[in-house]
Amino acid sequence: MSKAKQRQKDMYDIAAQKFNKGYSLVDNHPLFYPLMQKASVRRDESNNYPEDGLAIVTNDGYILCNPKRRAEPEQWARVLAHCLLHLAMEHFQVKEQPAIWNMACDCVVEKFLNDLKFGSPFYTTSLPAGIHDEEHLYLRLLEASDKAPYSGFGTAGEKVQDILFQNESRYRRYGKAPIWSKLFAVGLSAAVRSAVSVASGEQETLSASLTESVNSKAYRAKQWFISSYPLLGAIAANFKLIEDYQICQRMEITIAAISPALSEIYINPSYLLDAEEIRFVMAHEFLHAALRHDSRQEWRDAYLWNVACDYVINQWLTEMEVGERPDGLLYDEQFKGMNAEAIYDRIVTDMRTYRKLATLRGVGLGDILPGQHSSYTDVDLDAFYRRALAQGLSYHQEQARGYLPEGLIEEIRALSHPPIPWDVELARWFDEQFTPIEKMRSYARPSRRQSSTPDIPRPNWAVSQAAMDGRTFGVVLDTSGSMERGLLATALGAIASYSMTRDVPAVRVVFCDAEAYDGGYMRPEDIAGTVKIKGRGGTVLQPGIDLLEKAEDFPKEAPILIITDGYCDKVILHGREHAFLMPQGANLPFVPKGKVFRMR
Repeated sequence: MSKAKQRQKDMYDIAAQKFNKGYSLVDNHPLFYPLMQKASVRRDESNNYPEDGLAIVTNDGYILCNPKRRAEPEQWARVLAHCLLHLAMEHFQVKEQPAIWNMACDCVVEKFLNDLKFGSPFYTTSLPAGIHDEEHLYLRLLEASDKAPYSGFGTAGEKVQDILFQNESRYRRYGKAPIWSKLFAVGLSAAVRSAVSVASGEQETLSASLTESVNSKAYRAKQWFISSYPLLGAIAANFKLIEDYQICQRMEITIAAISPALSEIYINPSYLLDAEEIRFVMAHEFLHAALRHDSRQEWRDAYLWNVACDYVINQWLTEMEVGERPDGLLYDEQFKGMNAEAIYDRIVTDMRTYRKLATLRGVGLGDILPGQHSSYTDVDLDAFYRRALAQGLSYHQEQARGYLPEGLIEEIRALSHPPIPWDVELARWFDEQFTPIEKMRSYARPSRRQSSTPDIPRPNWAVSQAAMDGRTFGVVLDTSGSMERGLLATALGAIASYSMTRDVPAVRVVFCDAEAYDGGYMRPEDIAGTVKIKGRGGTVLQPGIDLLEKAEDFPKEAPILIITDGYCDKVILHGREHAFLMPQGANLPFVPKGKVFRMR
């Protein structure tokens, strides 16, 4: 690369750095942040930028910046704020003299920014006095003979207007055209709250990052649930409300989302909802958490499961008349009366269509956020949500606080009964496979005698050898690197205890990684000591299954227990009784025919 080209590249790099700093100044200001989230700032050669100016703004929210112009960060911040205020103040109006109207709007915007003391002016002349609003200034300029004192305050240069009308509407991410004046009102409110926080010492500087505010619609909706809606009152009180523009942008939250594990509900303040719509949205998220939709997902696709749950909740809330359902939320009468599991089974048959739908978080994103509950707290999340929802239902019905759908009541009552633990279900499966052995009295040696009557022989409990023949089962054990040692130890410990209590003398074990290794018959208590985790994840289980089925010393009727984390191939068992033991949340890459037990 020549020195001239290198100098030119360095110049562009420095210019880009200064532009990015100016962009950050606007993006971090609470007044402009809501507008910046809906506007689209472009700075490249392919756009219709002004040749002699810094930037122009279009009626559909595109700010086109000149990549060849150099300016200080404070000047770029002033330019971007200037363009945003054209949108916020609704300056895109059809006038008889558009150039004079643009001139009046530029003066009003610059007066506002001077009063706000934001950024550095990009012009050298002083702004005339006596500027109040654009309409009066426009009428005055129409009659004025000398308009020179009012020119030169636009961002597009001397001869070009910085307000550009586009006939064709461009693609937008969320489809719904923003109402710029309402976004400006949201920003003004946020700026006032931030300024009060700075004055009180809670914040050091003005910031677009805001948490729960007592003046917000979402906070008032949360208080309404606590004071006036017993069904969800305890749930609402447990959640921390986060209304933070930057967090919502970082987490790609369009309207709202919830983290049941962290007890946090996120509301994007830049998405304009009225008080009734906010209630509906928050009730939607609270029901996601209360009904444990995050833990009930199990092996299902996370996004499609979220969509199925949304259909159920929105149907219930519409019937309950809790707030007003915002436009665009998932709602379909054909799913009325169906639970989430049934709806999921329906929509997976047409995944191409349903993957294009939007939850409250956005297209292709679930509003149930994954997260891990802190292990240092003594509160069991399942128990808390179950108790809070059951008590809320009782209070709600006692006080006659409103209609509740029968499906919701049934689901709450079903959740009131805790699920059967996995080890109990596994024990039942062992009971089905191995009937208890009937022990018989036998006088055959070695018999026993009592010291008080040594001359009287006593019978001994004996088990016939015929009853012990074939009393075994096979264990196909995934020993790849993806298996967690803690869960594996839990599973093997449970197998050992169940085998010994059911008089299983030996277990046929096959270790599987990339290949199958026959461990032979082992005593149940010895299995855990011989297992070694190896490999890098991914297991071929079918050779282990084939080894057991073809083994001459393995009974044809003996069941097989397969322990895996789901990162395996498809297995085929020719009519043999079998079951899978897997970690909670793990999925098999095929539809299992045997029972599946999930360790928690």
